[in-house]
Amino acid sequence: MNQNGDTRPKRKQPPTPSSDRPMKQLKPGTEAFDASEENSTNGDDYYLNGAANGVELDSEESRTPHVAATADTAEWQATIERAVKNVVSIHFCQTCSFDTDAALSSEATGFVVDAEKGYILTNRCDVYPVYRDPVHDFGILRFDPKAIKYMPLAALELRPDLARVGAEIRVIGNDAGEKLSILSGVISRLDRNAPEYGEGYCDFNTNYIQAAAAATGGSSGSPVVNLDGYAIALQAGGRADGAATDYFLPLDRPLRALDCIRRGEHVSRGTIQCQWMLKPFDECRRLGLTPEWEAAIRKSFPKETGMLVAEIVLPKGPADLKIEEGDILIKVNGELLTQFIRLDAILDSSVGGKVKLLVQRGGEDLNVEVGVGDLHAITPDRFVSVAGAAFHDLSYQQARLYAVAIEDAGVYCCEAAGSFRFESSDCGWLIQTIDNKPTPDLDSFIEVMKAIPDRSRVVVTYKHLKDMHTINTGINLIDRHWTSKMRMAVRNDVTGLWDFTEIAGALPPVPPVPRRANFIRMESAKYPEAVDVVRSFVRIAASMPVKLDGFPRAKKIGFGLVIDADKGLVITSRAFVPYDLCDISVTVADSIIVDGKVVFMHPLQNYAIIQYDPKLVQAPVKSAKLASKPIKQGEETIFFGFNQNLRPVIAKTAVTDITTVAIPASTATPRYRAVNVDAVTVDTGLASHCGSGVLVAEDGTVQALWLTYLGERSAHSGKDVEYHLGLATPMLLPVLSQIQEGIVPKLRILNVEISTIQMSQARLMGVSEEWIERVETEDPERHQLFMVRKVDAGHQNGLQEGDVILTMNGTLVTRITDLDVMYTNNELDTAIVRKRDEMHIMVPTVPTEEFETDRAVIFCGAILHRPHQAVRQQISKVHSDIYISARMRGSPAYQYGLAPTNFITAVNAVPTPDLDAFVREVNKIPDNTYFRLKIMTFDNVPWVATMKKNEHYFPMLEFVKDTEQECHWRRVTYENGQARKGEAELLPEVMDEGDMAVDEVGA
Repeated sequence: MNQNGDTRPKRKQPPTPSSDRPMKQLKPGTEAFDASEENSTNGDDYYLNGAANGVELDSEESRTPHVAATADTAEWQATIERAVKNVVSIHFCQTCSFDTDAALSSEATGFVVDAEKGYILTNRCDVYPVYRDPVHDFGILRFDPKAIKYMPLAALELRPDLARVGAEIRVIGNDAGEKLSILSGVISRLDRNAPEYGEGYCDFNTNYIQAAAAATGGSSGSPVVNLDGYAIALQAGGRADGAATDYFLPLDRPLRALDCIRRGEHVSRGTIQCQWMLKPFDECRRLGLTPEWEAAIRKSFPKETGMLVAEIVLPKGPADLKIEEGDILIKVNGELLTQFIRLDAILDSSVGGKVKLLVQRGGEDLNVEVGVGDLHAITPDRFVSVAGAAFHDLSYQQARLYAVAIEDAGVYCCEAAGSFRFESSDCGWLIQTIDNKPTPDLDSFIEVMKAIPDRSRVVVTYKHLKDMHTINTGINLIDRHWTSKMRMAVRNDVTGLWDFTEIAGALPPVPPVPRRANFIRMESAKYPEAVDVVRSFVRIAASMPVKLDGFPRAKKIGFGLVIDADKGLVITSRAFVPYDLCDISVTVADSIIVDGKVVFMHPLQNYAIIQYDPKLVQAPVKSAKLASKPIKQGEETIFFGFNQNLRPVIAKTAVTDITTVAIPASTATPRYRAVNVDAVTVDTGLASHCGSGVLVAEDGTVQALWLTYLGERSAHSGKDVEYHLGLATPMLLPVLSQIQEGIVPKLRILNVEISTIQMSQARLMGVSEEWIERVETEDPERHQLFMVRKVDAGHQNGLQEGDVILTMNGTLVTRITDLDVMYTNNELDTAIVRKRDEMHIMVPTVPTEEFETDRAVIFCGAILHRPHQAVRQQISKVHSDIYISARMRGSPAYQYGLAPTNFITAVNAVPTPDLDAFVREVNKIPDNTYFRLKIMTFDNVPWVATMKKNEHYFPMLEFVKDTEQECHWRRVTYENGQARKGEAELLPEVMDEGDMAVDEVGA
């Protein structure tokens, strides 16, 4: 039987974007964040131990109306009016995932417990400076009393002795994100076990107080006051099933910690690495409690209803092999004991010494002597960031949750990102070995990582805390170029910051050497020349260190077709290689891994061309022979593809259709999609399960590529939809011929999206019978024309939405290939029908070089760049050249509501039409000060945000495309308003938009 029941989360989380456009249509509401409150500083904001804790002490006047809303007696009214003056609202950011807590922005409540020295009591996970208990759910925050204006300061006195069953109480705090809420209740229990919140932080080795109240997220840390105005407990959590039940932490240990801090003493905390639980006497009897000891306990503690029983004993801990699960605690140092408070007191005063325990096991008395360890020593206060991920020693909290040993468990990956992005989860991993060297703890891990050169591929073994039975093995590409420094972050309890120090630079990559390999043979296949195309396929793995252009993934895996083996040219889908700020690995014959680079990205047709060094590959790679004649509907062909297991599959099939497709746009997160393209479909079921492949003739001629097309985000599941379609090879040839000659094509395109219309529709739109007859005569296979469906933002003096295109430069346009004339012409003489009127206009084309993102600025955790082509395709007006593509969880951008798809138009009332102007204006803002941003949502709703600059955790970085650099990108770091030498490091990547924790296989 679960005594605790289901519990709800302790803190109210900020709203997350749904499958539609809530963040684009509306500015953040007051429940998510109230910018006016955050900026009306009655108190200071603190950036503390990796979290930005904005503390607001609201004035009495702002709270009084809420007090009047409660139906209380005059005595309670007077008590509440006194108490509310001491309650504070806490807004905070945890800038990096650490231990049990993910990077986030949230809110909580606290209350002043020492007005003279400026101490605030709240929950453990809400604060860091002064004191944060390693186990129990409380912490003490400090503020400067001199900075408080417009209100008198007072403090609530802590009286844990006044918590009694039946006592009427009030919970006063920031409930459900409200500025102030007062909830009434009655204490019903004093002896329940600490609630289990599931994964993540949970209190233990303490009793909790249970009351009939119904506080919600944001009330965590609220004072529980009695009629006399004393704080008798600390609000901590409640049930998730809607029951009006709340759980409060007793104030005995918080009061002891506060007294130590006031005296300037260290708050000692002892442990024997054993979790105890309160069990009722009837269960203790079943475990072996003898009648003699039960009688003695009941006589000494007549009000007690149970005893402490060992629940979890950590392997290799002080109590291991001495205490077992199910042992009943009778005495400690000769003293009868049934309560956590007394046990805590004895252990806290015995750190470094030993305690004598008397336990009963199966009815027999056992006397054991156990060493008492320092609880602070097994609570991490440092982490290392390297290769885009973060690591620290396994904590007592996590070890207790999963009953594993702290010692030699492996280094804990608290943010599995970058080179250590493991499958299915972004936390909970224990790294066992790297490059066949053990990593039992953080220090060992650091020494191993120091010796690994950049771009090395190493074997990594790891376990997950949920499955310690299984050792996983992977091969990881170690990135020390995008994140070149290895940094140690140590919590500074004096300043409240995490101090960063560089502990190792990157070793240069080892020069690659040529390697030999052979491709697999498919001798049993019926079409030997066709299946020999396997020698033209290579596997592509792309890793994106910075999220640009709204692309939802950090890693993608698929296949590419070798179009020139002598030059190492490969064509692949843009769903695998979305932009060129990335690392590309090319695997040849499932054996040789070489680096690749982007050569060309087609703006419309969903393919990219990459290149590897062919001198490093000693394998019989074959250049694919591409058909110059278009494949026809109904024509038989052979489908050769790669399934979800990355295995080749083959089937005889036929072309069912060739039609102009419209890949649906992703309304919530605009990102690259193919437009104005003809797609081939076939009648084999294999096609829907393969994200890469070809349609190939029996003689081995490739007739079409089989590509993955990234589509919309599903409104139902929140997942990204992918389409698998064919692209006829004749459409590729004009571009491929230039690239093979060493020329990077500089294409021009029409800045419109078109759709097909049939003759019945054309007639109704004003197309004459002469034109309809001409279409039927010149293209008997396709009786269709094209209508302009959408004109990209910024397109002027050309086509308009609803125009029917007849000819371009004299050529009748009935197929997508008829538009190829746009690639090489600055203007096109175009015949159209507009509003039933036939006319000729000169239509300008636009250069495609400007479509790809070549500069990105990361400011306060927001990734900014020019609106990419997908944005321009979906919006009618570009409000500025500063588009928010993504934001980091736990950053100021996240806390203050800067949502992806928003545009920044001004900084402190100064217009910022482009990135140059934006960088210039934000460089004028001193660190740790507030500023204003004028913002326009995607759907044309203006709003103003206030933010606080934070260069300590989020220095401004700029990525600029530079082909002379090894990575083809140059990084600029700004500090104190000036570009400086050297490169700052990003915090381990924790993007809030898009699920980036799972590698994607293009199949």
